[in-house]
Amino acid sequence: MRFCGSKVVLLLLFCVSLNSCDFFRKVAGRPTSADIEKKRSAILMEQKAHDDRIDSLKMVQRQISDSLAILDSIRMLSSSLVEARQLSDDERGRLPHAYYIVVGAFANQDNAGKFADKAVNAGYQATMIRYRNGFTAVGICPSDRITDAYHALKQVRESGFCPDAWILNNR
Repeated sequence: MRFCGSKVVLLLLFCVSLNSCDFFRKVAGRPTSADIEKKRSAILMEQKAHDDRIDSLKMVQRQISDSLAILDSIRMLSSSLVEARQLSDDERGRLPHAYYIVVGAFANQDNAGKFADKAVNAGYQATMIRYRNGFTAVGICPSDRITDAYHALKQVRESGFCPDAWILNNR
């Protein structure tokens, strides 16, 4: 009996020493915990690379969207930009800034003066601009940069003060 007991104890010790899951997985031909960890790391690295590519694509898409918005703004601006070739020669030299937002043009200079007063009361710096054909325009928001003029045009249109305003290019 003693011999049988020692066999059982020995068999029990052998089973306990081989009791790890990896042993049974290896015997069954299944991946061990080390294999599973390697695979998990590879999947995480692949997922990170995929996320980085998606982020890069989103950034490029955002840049393209911004570029298209700028192109649309320039297209809209070109239809709102009027050159100063119609201005009298004296008027061209008198105007100190390159761009003005024109909010009205009047055949009667008194009406132009009244509208200029209305613009001043609305908080704008108004300038009377005379054309060769006898019309007098009211220009507001003088600036020397086209981007500032464009933003001022957008603000004037959105405020409702003059939805059909345009930019006068004095250069």
